[in-house]
Amino acid sequence: MDNVGTAVVTADDLVRARDRLLAPGRRRLTGESLREALVDLHEFWLTAHASQAGVGGRGSGLALVAVGGLGRRELVPYSDLDLVLVHNGNKSVDAVAEKLWYPLWNSGIGLDHSVRTVGEALRVAAGDLRTALGLLDLRHIAGDAEVSGRLAESARQAWRSGARTRLDELAESARRRWARSGEIAHRVEPDLKHGRGGLRDVTLLDALSAAQLTDRPSADVDEARRLLLDVRTELRRVAGRPRDVLRAQDGDEVAAALGLADRFALARAMSSAARTIVYAVDVSMRTARAAVPKRGLGVFARSPLRRTPARRPLDEGVVLHGTEVALARDAMPSRDPALLLRVATAAARTKHPIAAGTLTRLADTAPELRQPWPREARDELLALLGSGSGLIDVVEALDRTGLWGRLFPEWGAVRDLPPRDAAHMWTVDRHLVQTTAHAARLVTRVSRPDLLLLGALLHDIGKGRQQDHSEVGAALTTQVAERLGLWPQDVVTVSALVRHHLLLPHTATRRDVEDEATVRRVVDTLGGDAVLLELLHALAEADASATGPGVWSDWKASLIGDLVARCRTAMAGDPLPKPEPLERRQQDLAVAVAASGKPDVLVDPQGHAATVTVVAPDRPGLLSRAAGVLALNSLEVHTAALRSYEGAAVDVFTVSPRFGSLPDVTLLREQLTRAIDGSFPLGEKLAAKERDYGGPPQDPPPAKVLWFDDESTGGVVLELRAADRIGLLHKVADALERSGVDVVWARVSTLGSTVVDAFAIAARTGLDGELRRKVERAVLSAAT
Repeated sequence: MDNVGTAVVTADDLVRARDRLLAPGRRRLTGESLREALVDLHEFWLTAHASQAGVGGRGSGLALVAVGGLGRRELVPYSDLDLVLVHNGNKSVDAVAEKLWYPLWNSGIGLDHSVRTVGEALRVAAGDLRTALGLLDLRHIAGDAEVSGRLAESARQAWRSGARTRLDELAESARRRWARSGEIAHRVEPDLKHGRGGLRDVTLLDALSAAQLTDRPSADVDEARRLLLDVRTELRRVAGRPRDVLRAQDGDEVAAALGLADRFALARAMSSAARTIVYAVDVSMRTARAAVPKRGLGVFARSPLRRTPARRPLDEGVVLHGTEVALARDAMPSRDPALLLRVATAAARTKHPIAAGTLTRLADTAPELRQPWPREARDELLALLGSGSGLIDVVEALDRTGLWGRLFPEWGAVRDLPPRDAAHMWTVDRHLVQTTAHAARLVTRVSRPDLLLLGALLHDIGKGRQQDHSEVGAALTTQVAERLGLWPQDVVTVSALVRHHLLLPHTATRRDVEDEATVRRVVDTLGGDAVLLELLHALAEADASATGPGVWSDWKASLIGDLVARCRTAMAGDPLPKPEPLERRQQDLAVAVAASGKPDVLVDPQGHAATVTVVAPDRPGLLSRAAGVLALNSLEVHTAALRSYEGAAVDVFTVSPRFGSLPDVTLLREQLTRAIDGSFPLGEKLAAKERDYGGPPQDPPPAKVLWFDDESTGGVVLELRAADRIGLLHKVADALERSGVDVVWARVSTLGSTVVDAFAIAARTGLDGELRRKVERAVLSAAT
């Protein structure tokens, strides 16, 4: 490149100066200070470089302007420079542009550039939304300020006059972006720029304000913007390159740079910021649409004669005003304690948003509900909780405006609290609301739907504290229930519902539900209360359904349903059913295998699932080999019961295909036979299959082993929590077999990308501490 003179540093010097700012050894600038320093550095260099390249001053007809991050003075590390060379028809503009751009390209600085007249830039903006929004951030860098000022003013004027016709385009562009990038508040690895509630959405708010369709973003939004910018700044400083998706492994380092305890504290702060932005976008888009005249009004569109939206009564003091739920003209919130909840219930039932002005007025004037709540307020709360999916957006709006916390002060500890379990897709507070929405579909299955809905709303309210969340939650639930004015016995029941909300799923997946001792323990824990049992059954389904895709499955439903049926039988005083014996076909097959010495397989399809019976001569290693063959054929194992009959081992698996249909039983039989006699390279085949499907999980959470001793039966259950991978059950079973323990049964739960597998194990000499440590090391090694 040409030498730009001794008074001006080269583009390579610009890169070196930038890298010194980002070097870890120097005094560390805060995120905001670093962004300001990067803006000043690039602006200083561009100003001098533009002059050397031929961008003259006033009257030259040439101007260099910045848009994007540099235009907004929000330049984060390793950002591209978004530059426009604006001219008034200058014939030498191409030569000037070449001198401007080439040094930047050659030094490796990212550059998004264009050369346009004012008219050309406006025409492009008229047909391209991204360009139109970018020009709203335009800032003069060098050259003829009259040219850049004319473009800036013309672009803003064009946006103000045309934005009303582009709202649908703006909304659709945002929806596509959200579909690609997800929600920042509820994503394990959020996209800070493009995700819903991210920095692009703040740009959208600025654009609506520039069009004079809405007010300027609030102070809360400005604070949320600063946090996301700080996170994005530190993420790029940590990564040493452009990156907008915050990966889990970078979370702790970014959190430390921002003075936060850990990545969970960072996730909580980001969730709050993102949800603040999302709520602001929702309100602003509604406000903007309301400001746009309806088509067909012609000359009356802006006339004083234009009709205002109709007001349709929804409840006492509540109306539907256009598309928003609002207060009636004669409503008096200060004298009507239940009005807030009537507004919320009407919005949830009709699935119309609550008007922002109504929320503000309620926040300013609605009275505190004293203990015990008035019956009308309690009834309206239960109606709100039973409104189904409409509840979710209503609670979000109430919470973002401080009204939900006024009703439930206990909510603060779970607000924006990130889940510690990868299977959960929502923050804890959102999970509670999702669970309640799911529970609303189950109210006809229980005799006390009111207690089911309250229990669903509060079942995880004890999280976020350094104690057992079920016990803490039960105490908080008692506090809430008494404040609401429930009868004392109902307070006891809903508190027990929260205390024991994990009893059924944990027992069904970690114990042998056919064992009478298991059933008796559950019945005794519940005090023989059949109403509490049915409430727990419904809550278990609602809770799992609200956790994430696939967490509530037909398999889990059947396990819990079987346990509940046995508990009902015990509560009624009837004899419990004995463990089901092997079917006649299974017995006959076991006799034949014992005589021939050759393994065999039975497959019994049951809808999407199937029962696979594997029979072989009784010797160690059958479980691991059978599990490997099933995994090789893309069958997901849910349960495994290990028995013997007439000298043959009979392993009965409940499975379902991960995709497609069930494999041919002949193939399963052939592969199993070869796996048992050692002629089939099962480990190599599984490793190859895993490579074909993208390899093992990258940077998985550490595996964990828990031990459970069942005092009633003397059994020992090992629970493994680990990242899911192809052939995991095969590897773990092999590790258990090599450790010298016998597997009695297994329960396998796949929750998203995580598994929770339980194994009932036994050893001839007992499972003392030393053997447990040996088994645990082997299992953790197999799961890694």
